[in-house]
Amino acid sequence: MTDDDRVLALPTAPDAIELRHLRAFVAVAEELHFGRAASRLYLSQPALSRQIRALERLVGCELLRRSTHGVELTLAGEALLAGARQILVQVDDTVVTARSVGGEHAERITRLWDLYVDVTTGGGDLPEVRAAIEQLHGQFTPPDGVDIRPRNAGGVPSLVLTPQEAGEGTTLFLHGGGHVAGSAFGYRHLAGALAAAAGMPVLVPEYRLAPEHPFPASLEDAIRAYLSLLDDGTPAERVAVVGDSSGGGLVASLLIALRDRDLPQPGGVALLCPWLDLFGARRPPAESPIVFTADQADRFAAVYLGGHRTDDPVLTPLRTDLTGLPPMLVQAATGDTVVDDARDFVTHARECGVDAQLELYPVATHDFHIFWSFLPEGADAVHRAGRFVADGVRQAGTASA
Repeated sequence: MTDDDRVLALPTAPDAIELRHLRAFVAVAEELHFGRAASRLYLSQPALSRQIRALERLVGCELLRRSTHGVELTLAGEALLAGARQILVQVDDTVVTARSVGGEHAERITRLWDLYVDVTTGGGDLPEVRAAIEQLHGQFTPPDGVDIRPRNAGGVPSLVLTPQEAGEGTTLFLHGGGHVAGSAFGYRHLAGALAAAAGMPVLVPEYRLAPEHPFPASLEDAIRAYLSLLDDGTPAERVAVVGDSSGGGLVASLLIALRDRDLPQPGGVALLCPWLDLFGARRPPAESPIVFTADQADRFAAVYLGGHRTDDPVLTPLRTDLTGLPPMLVQAATGDTVVDDARDFVTHARECGVDAQLELYPVATHDFHIFWSFLPEGADAVHRAGRFVADGVRQAGTASA
């Protein structure tokens, strides 16, 4: 038998065997103890157990035998161990080489996403997903000079982030999180960066999340927050609306709902890596980290809808008539699984007569804007989005004067 004969043919789908599974397996196989292996990998024991169970499901057989006396390898586990070690050594050597010529940003992004990816791919429950999102955002801080204050926006608890030199207008920012996670507090850093870039205050509503509050709860909260700005005397054309990931999808729903209710549109719009097609096919990214898989999207979408019909025009912006919507900027990463959502949306918007611009960034991760504090592409995208909505608000305000 040749070496090639002993190579295990692995599935190539995004939710197939990943390096984290192999690292978890090798650690347990070498330690023969879940607690020591978890400490070695800086994981909790439940997270490590999920990775091992996921690997066993993907391989199709038991690799480790657990008992009251400890942990031991099965014959299948012994067969996998040598090959897994070789794979990890080769990968680590390749990564070291890549880092020597650049790639520190990609490696840092991968580490930052790691907990979220572990939880979602390992079948973690919703509290774990929410905790992982908050932990990710908690590693960043708002830029200096941005004032943060609480506000009640039409009955929706919110935060207002104001730069030191704030001009006219306000931005309504709808955060991401798959419609099930994320918070105004967690997104302070990105909202603050957007406020500084746009030179205007940013209102971040704490809209209700699924499954406790399925659609249309978040949309109604977004509408109330938006109208509260108008009630305070800010003309609609002096309001911009921005959203990232699922928040970008919520922005699209908001714009359609405002138009259908004969309510005034905002002066500028920016969608950042928007998730717009709730049940669309997900194109596997060319590079890691894989953050937003088809299974995750389907899971979050089902929770968000809560039984609501999937053909509601407010929820299908890639097919709904977009006539009458304001100028908008759509930004996406070329390595994102939902980059086609951005492309298709811009094409459809233009066909409906909307002034829509698309900006693509050579980044291999979803929602790269959240890494603005160290990722040059993220910083540039946030700056351009801020300037776009600020210019839109200024031009719309001038035209209406």
